[in-house]
Amino acid sequence: MISAKDLSPAQYSALAFVMLMSDEELDVFDLKKFIRRDKEHWRLLPVVKNSRTALLAGCRVTEESCSSLASALRSNPSHLRELDLSYNHPGDSGVKLLSALLEGLSCKLEKLNVDHSGECRTRPGLQKYSCQLTLDPNTANRELSLSGGNRKVTWGEEEQPYPDHPERFDWEPQVLCRESLTGRCYWEAEWDGGGAWIGDEAWIGVTYKGIGRKGESDCLLGFNDKSWSLYCDPVRYSVCHNNKQTLIPIKPSGSRRVGVYLDWGAGALSFYRVSSDGLTPLYRFTSSFTEPLYPGFWVYGLNSSVSL
Repeated sequence: MISAKDLSPAQYSALAFVMLMSDEELDVFDLKKFIRRDKEHWRLLPVVKNSRTALLAGCRVTEESCSSLASALRSNPSHLRELDLSYNHPGDSGVKLLSALLEGLSCKLEKLNVDHSGECRTRPGLQKYSCQLTLDPNTANRELSLSGGNRKVTWGEEEQPYPDHPERFDWEPQVLCRESLTGRCYWEAEWDGGGAWIGDEAWIGVTYKGIGRKGESDCLLGFNDKSWSLYCDPVRYSVCHNNKQTLIPIKPSGSRRVGVYLDWGAGALSFYRVSSDGLTPLYRFTSSFTEPLYPGFWVYGLNSSVSL
């Protein structure tokens, strides 16, 4: 496979020319393997016409890009069978343009994927996969209070008058989000010790819905085979899955914000330290996920909190 990560803009154009002049059609053209920065995608869009499968997911394709794409397909569209435009922002006009064009051509397109589209997909980096999350009161331990439109959880000494619910954690100070996640999703959470001399810590993770709700350690995020988590305190990070903890050599360095990226289909869950310098990779779990995942948080210590 050709790698174009270090090419200049002129070299990108030359690469596109070479690929277009080849007598052999591409079986799969995966645009993300060729681009170094999202804005360079347009230089290689013409290669789509020589491909049987074109994977353009998460490449910040916009309505304007769809016009360039349509122009390329008009010239020789006969090879294309699958076009993946998921996690982009083609807009209604872009989708209509491509749909109408492809339906009337001899290429006999079998699959056009525009799932998970929206304006947020034009953001740079992992921000294009941002998702909106809310905490589920039916799962919150009674020592936890929710605020900020159910986007902040705080530990307190006074129990909350939550009604009984089979999904509520009865011992561990945990709460899950309402949203079940598959596909590609990115979110950030910020933890705060609330000035407490003890309990300035948090677990941030994801779990299958079937995690235990009654009792202690087996219900804790990361301490079973149903969940994966990152532990945070002022001086260290660690990760845990299936009761196996791994210390991370990277320090928080004053940052209390964590980024989480889930690529469910690829079986990848990544954690990042978020700071003014950007995202610093902390750890990447790999697993063959079999069910939707729910973000969750463990919070302990007077006035300690986690905010989405």
